[in-house]
Order: sequence, then structure tokens, then C-alpha cells
Amino acid sequence: MLNIAIFASGAGSNAEKIIQYFKGSAVVQIRLIVCNKPGAGVLSIAENHAIETLLIEKLHFLAPDSYLAELKNRHIDFIVLAGFLWKMPACIIDAYPKRIINIHPALLPNYGGKGMYGMRVHEAVLAAGEKESGISIHYVNEHYDEGNIIFQSKCSIEPGDTPEILAQKVHALEHKYFPEVIEQWIIDN
Repeated sequence: MLNIAIFASGAGSNAEKIIQYFKGSAVVQIRLIVCNKPGAGVLSIAENHAIETLLIEKLHFLAPDSYLAELKNRHIDFIVLAGFLWKMPACIIDAYPKRIINIHPALLPNYGGKGMYGMRVHEAVLAAGEKESGISIHYVNEHYDEGNIIFQSKCSIEPGDTPEILAQKVHALEHKYFPEVIEQWIIDN
């Protein structure tokens, strides 16, 4: 059994889709939900699915040893960032080479980087007059949203689309493709 830890900071809609996708799998188990915000929706999702949680705090997360021992003690094989807003520390990246991926709500390399998350991304895409947006699933490295891209999917932007409408289109892509891409990534590794 391969164990996945999902890191999330918010409501957890992507985490829930991933959990549902792998429920009953003979190969993959969602072993741990790691969250940096007490009261985040993803913690309730974990509780509803009887998945262990780890609430982390920033100073320890940024320390040289970080939470690596916690992950190793739980036999975590892969890490999935699903709306996690902190940059991963080097010790975790080094311990999980090509075994940490992230999803970003735009077509990287555009509209990525520090501070580019959630509605901010959709507002920037629309302000630039783009005709399409989408999702990017990529490896995590020491920089925000700069790891090699594994998968992208696009959606069109129609005249009159608001950031909220674009967010709905992008969420639909995330929910459709993220679990499938995770499964293929695990098979390939």
C-alpha cells in the first residue's frame, strides 16, 4: 500500500475528490491530511473520512528538520499539495524527490509565484485579457510554481466571465483531472 499525505490550507474540495477517488483502492491510501489553519474545512473532511490529521505551525515547518520525522513515521510515500499556501521546506523536498506535486489554478508559467493563489489568479488572468485559463499540475521544487509541469488542461474564457465564473470552470478541471493525474504519477514512479 502506498501512502499519500495531502497538504491543504482551506475548504478542501480537491482533497475530498482525491479521497473519494482512492476510496477502496488496493494500492493507494490517503494516510494523512496536513493543514496549517485550525478550523479549515479540509480538517472536517478528514474527520468525515476517518483520516488522520496533522496541524502544523509555521516556525516548526520552516525549521531545518521541519515535520519530516512526522511524515516518515507515518510511512508517507507521496505528497500532494491541494491548495496548500506555504512553500515546502528544502528538507522535505530533498526527502521526496519527484514525489511531491502541486495543482495551480492557471496555465503556468503564467500567473504563478508567491501570492498568486485562489481568486487573485483568476482576477489577474481576466485583467490581462486572456482568452483561456486552466490548471497546471507540477512537481514541487524550492520555488513557488516553478517545478516541471506534469499536466495541463484548458478552459475558454467567455466575454463577461467574472473571477467567480472562471473559478468555477477551473475547479471543474481540478476535480476532474487531479485524482487521475495523481494515480498516473504514482504508477509512473
